[in-house]
This record gives sequence, structure tokens and C-alpha cells, in this order.
Amino acid sequence: MTQVTEVRFRLVEALLTLAVFLFIAAAPSWGAQNFDFRAPASPSDAAAAIRDLASRLIPVYQDPDAERYLANLSALQLAVGDYTAADISRQSLRDRRRKSDFGHPVSRALVFDIYAHAKALEIENKVTFADAFTSSYRESMRHLEAHDALAVARWLGTPPSAYREALQTALDQYRSKDRIGESEAIDLIWKYVAFDAHRTFGALVVLLNAEDDHRRYTTDSGILIETGGGARISLTVIRPTGSNKPLPALLEFAASEAQGDAKESAAHGYAGIVAYSVAKRKDAAVIDPFEFSGADVREVINWIAKQDWSDGRVGAYGDGYGGYAPWAAAKKLPKALKAIATSASVVPGIGLPMEGGIFQNSAYGWSLQMTDAARLEEPDPADAPEWRALNEKWYRSGRRYRDLGRLNGKPNPVFIRWLNHPSYDAYWQKFLPYRQEFTRIDIPVLTMTGYFAASAPGDLYLFTQHHRYNPHANHTLLIGPYDETMLRAGAPADLHGYQLDAVALVDFRELRYQWFDHVFKDAGLPAELSDRVNYELMGANEWRHAASIDAMAGGSLRYYLDAAGSGADRRLSLRKKTKEAFVPQNVNLVDRRDAAWTPPTDLISKSLAARFATIFVSEPLSQASAFSGLFSGCLDFEVNKMDLDLNITLYEVLANGDYVRLFGPTYEVRASYAKDRTHRHLLKAGERQKLIFKSERLTSRQLQAGSRIALVLSIGKRPDREINYGTGGDVSEESIADGKIPIKIRWYSDSYIDIPVHK
Repeated sequence: MTQVTEVRFRLVEALLTLAVFLFIAAAPSWGAQNFDFRAPASPSDAAAAIRDLASRLIPVYQDPDAERYLANLSALQLAVGDYTAADISRQSLRDRRRKSDFGHPVSRALVFDIYAHAKALEIENKVTFADAFTSSYRESMRHLEAHDALAVARWLGTPPSAYREALQTALDQYRSKDRIGESEAIDLIWKYVAFDAHRTFGALVVLLNAEDDHRRYTTDSGILIETGGGARISLTVIRPTGSNKPLPALLEFAASEAQGDAKESAAHGYAGIVAYSVAKRKDAAVIDPFEFSGADVREVINWIAKQDWSDGRVGAYGDGYGGYAPWAAAKKLPKALKAIATSASVVPGIGLPMEGGIFQNSAYGWSLQMTDAARLEEPDPADAPEWRALNEKWYRSGRRYRDLGRLNGKPNPVFIRWLNHPSYDAYWQKFLPYRQEFTRIDIPVLTMTGYFAASAPGDLYLFTQHHRYNPHANHTLLIGPYDETMLRAGAPADLHGYQLDAVALVDFRELRYQWFDHVFKDAGLPAELSDRVNYELMGANEWRHAASIDAMAGGSLRYYLDAAGSGADRRLSLRKKTKEAFVPQNVNLVDRRDAAWTPPTDLISKSLAARFATIFVSEPLSQASAFSGLFSGCLDFEVNKMDLDLNITLYEVLANGDYVRLFGPTYEVRASYAKDRTHRHLLKAGERQKLIFKSERLTSRQLQAGSRIALVLSIGKRPDREINYGTGGDVSEESIADGKIPIKIRWYSDSYIDIPVHK
């Protein structure tokens, strides 16, 4: 800036600061005004309408929070094209935050700082926007630490299409209206500014981010390791530039090159490595995704330890398949492997291809994708149209579960091999540490998972087995109201309609690096990880910590399945009835009119649909209680089959009638494997018997006084799961012909569930 410009900048800034305090001292109410507004058809047509709306807002906008006022004012100024004023507003905002006692970490706000300053420079210095943005980018990024710069680069690199979609959704909300409230108008303007900014600088960011990377990192890609079995493993190694001493290394063994990020590790001061197999073993006719991972990861770890840039210590991390790989290597623990951090892990035989002994159709698609490099780059979700159509086709056909691949026209030998091992037998045990093998794992381990993560049973299995066979294991669990997507990308405020508590909004990737810093650099342990079990108490906005899962609760509530009521609606009672009674339940196994059914995703609902289910509801709670841990129970029943698949889901029923799901997906278990996952124990058809179970779905929620607990007890029969017809034979060989006789059950009133609580 010229000296005259600098003086003008400071003068305007001083006047702006004075205006902030004048606004704060003004009218007693804010955000109550409404404005005429006609929503344009699309984001491409929105500029004039948004500019007009912002120009009417600026003279009247007020807010008692000075920082929020300055941030929103800058958005209004950007929308009307007053870029110099917007730049000054954002500079004033930065100055205020810099003086804050609490400080402010780098956030997405820096994106708008860079953009506003670039637009101001374009006008002030009469240069192209490309030159102005380049100058603003370099000036801002030059002062950032590498991990902060990486975050900003990612934010800047978010494609404009993401913001276009958000803006289009917002515009559609006002299509039938002709007025808009002040707070809604500001939110809409922010969405427009974000879209407009990213479409303006989007093409420039790619080269600028690459330039910044070149300055910060040394990258070696395309490194190949030949394994003894004839496979090749590709490695990319990224290290911080200028490091003159050996570094600890962080390894991610990914399913494909696109799924790894060694740069993030380098940005945190490590040698970052991502590895993946590019050629399979010559002697393996059928490639099982789990078969060679342990040996391959150990090869990579041993290679890393021999490099001159390595200090001989390796930490392994990952999620999904990448979460499985470090544990596969740990079955025969390499000397150089010093720490493992995983989340939402694939755990073969426990969470995939089956859970609770029940095979899931998604495993068929996953195994196909794992052997198809093109599909690995952009894997199809389990609910993609292709897979939903296959589920319906198989379900309607009534054919054997083994025919799933034939119906799809893509027979899958790996999936058939899995079906040949329905129990957790030696086939599955060979992939991961088993029983006494956990004793030898004496390195720090971090497991992160969620109450609503499908992978949670697998994560909890590894955690509990490690502590069972090694009581002194340095293995830490973090769990909260998250699903797999949140664990990979960070926790947004909303999960399928459930608003997360503020303390639950965790940056899991950053937390993982803080934990690695504790292990490798003697940094302090993050507060969230202060004990073995660290869990967020939903509804209380509070992290709690315990020495074990059992220690999460100080007691329990035992509820009996009361026959009182009618139809599908029954009671949960704290007192067992002296007079014996039972609840009948019948399930037609051949009716396929529900082939299009999909499980609901909302975590809060106004009603429950009893699908092959009986619903038991308690009386209102007399006092607030924290439900924390794994529920368990005993089912006293009689059934006309030799096996069946059970689903159990629990809800808090609020005083207003809302049902709040306490965990998800539902707890599923095949009755014949509830006692022992390694051996099948068939039921006694026509005889009264008891089934003792302990859930593999953990949760923690502050239950309100006056709320009730609802238990949904259902029989598994759905298009995306193996169907158990109860013959006692191989379930994958059963077909609809085996289901002509419906399932007939009597649930006796001696049945109960134990809810772990802190009162």
C-alpha cells in the first residue's frame, strides 16, 4: 500500500470501530426486521438480487456481538462490491481476535480474509485479480505453520460446486415467499459470498497450493517394494523440507493411492507415507482383501525403519480398510511399529462381512470394489441404486443367499469363501490378533469410533480383547455421537436430524496428531483422552472418562418385558410380574411386498414403525439418569424354529413424544451365535429356553426426568441381509421354500434387559 492509502485505511478502520460501539449502544433488539426479496432461479442469476438485498441491510444491520457484527458486515460489503470496506472490516475483526484472551485458531475465516484483501488490492493497485489474489495468498500463507497452511489450502480448494449446491438449496427455500428475515438474509448472503468467492479464485488455487507445497515438502512418489510373494507395493513419502534429522514416520496402508494423505503427516512434522498394493501375488487365483495385508504392512514398516530419514519409529493409522491393516501387521508385531491409531475400522469376521453372525449384502459389493482399481477411487456407497436394485431383486426372488452374485451377473469367489465360514473360526482368526496374541501388543493404541458408526462392534472388539488379554495395555478409546463419515471428515453440528453438543464437535484428524505427538514427541496428552475410555455424554454437553467400559456406569436398571398392553405395544416394567405371561410374535418369512424397504436414517422421529417387531415402553423416569455403556439382557422364550436373527434398538421417548435413537445401526445377532461367536449353538424348537446376550453397541446419553425408554425387539428379515429361515442348516443355503411355516415366538415375562446408568 502507498502511505496515503495506509493512512486512509487506518482512518476508515477507526471510524468503523467507533460505528461498532455506536451500533451496540443503539436499539435493544436485533434480527427482527423483514425485507422484500424475490429469490432468483439459480446461483448464476443471483448477483443482482443478493447485491440489492445486502445494500438494504447495511444501513440497518446491528449486532451486540462486535466480532459477529464485523464478520457479517464484511459479507454484506463483499456482496455489494465494496471490497475496500470489506477488507477493512476483516482486518478489524482479525485485530480484535488477536487481542482476545482466548485466542482464535486458524479457521475458514481466513479464506474470506485472503479473498477480500485480494479484491481490495485489485482496485487499489489497478492490477488483475490473478495478481492480487496471488499476492494476498502468499502473504497470508507465508506466516502459517505447515498444518494450518494445509487446512487453509484444503478450504480454498473446495470446489465451487459444493457452494453452488448449498446456495441453490437456500434459494429454493424462498422460492414461494416474497419476504425474508434479517438473520435468514445474512445466512443467504454468506452462502452467496462463499460461492462467488470460490468460483472467482478456484482456478488460481491449484497452482498456488502446489507452489506452497513445493516450498514446504519433499515428495518421493512411485517407490516400489517387491514382496516375497511376487506382489508390488507402491509408496509415496512426503517429508517437511529442511528437516536435518531423522524423523518418526506415520504410515497409512490404504486401499488405493487416492485414499491416503501423507502430506498431512508431513505438515505435523513427521515423515508421511501412504502405501498400497499395485500388483497381486502370482500364485493367488482368488485375492481375498484380508489375506496378505499383515505381511505387506510389515514389509513396508521394515523398509521405512532402514531409511536414512527415519529415526526407526513408525506409527500406523487409518480408517475402514486402512484401520484393519495396522492390526493385521500387529498379529506379528514388527519391532519398528511403535503406535497404532485407527477409527471406524473394518474388522473381518466381526463387522464385515457379517455382524453378530448375520451376513450383510454390502460385503458382496465391497469385496467386488476391493478387487477393481477403478471403483476403489470412487467406491459406491452401500445404498447406491445399483446395490439397492440387487437387494430387491434377490429378496423378491426368494433364492439362496449364495445366489446373490449370480443374480448380479458377477459371481464373487471371495464372497462365497466368506459364506463358507459363518462362525468366527480359524479362517477369520488368522487375520488379526486372537486371544493370547493380544498379550504381545505392548505399544500405545488409540481407537476412535461412534455410537452411530456401523463399524463400532469391530472397534470395540479390538479394544475389549486387547484389555482382556493384556490388562496393562496402553489402549485408549474415544467414542461419541458419530458415524463413519464424521470420523473421517470431522463432526458437523447435525447428524441425521440430531444436533450434536458443542463439546462433541471434534477435529478427529487433529486429535490423532496430538496423540501421536504425545507418543513420539513427549507432548501433553489431549484432555479428551485422559483415561482408557473417553466418551461424550449426549444431551449433557460433557466429556466423561472411565477406566473401562464397565466403569462407565455405577449401576443398572433392570426392565422386564411386560405382557401388559396389546398388539405391538407393550410395557417395560421395573418389577417382574408374579403371574406368568407371554407376548406372542409371528413373522411371515415368505411375504416380499416390502422389497423396497430401507432402514430409516433419522435419529429423532415422531413415531416408531413396528416392522416384525414388538415395542416395549417404560413408565416415565422419576429422575434424570446417564445411560452409559453396553446394555445386556436375558430373553426367556419359546420358538418353533432352530434359529432366528434378533434386532434390538433402544430409544429415549421425550416428554413431547419424540423418539431419540440411542445408538445405531440396530444391535443385530444370530441367536445361535449370541453365546459364542466361534461355535454355533442351535435353539431347541418348541421348547422354552433362555438366551443371555450383551450388546456390542455402546452409547451414552443423559436421559431426562419424565422421559421413557422404548425397546424395539424385532426379527431380522430385510432385503439387505442374509435371511435366517430357522432350519438349523447352513443359512446361506436356505431359500424361501424353507420359510413356508412362519416364525412363532412367545416372549415370556421373565425376559429382561439391564440398562447401565449413573443416577
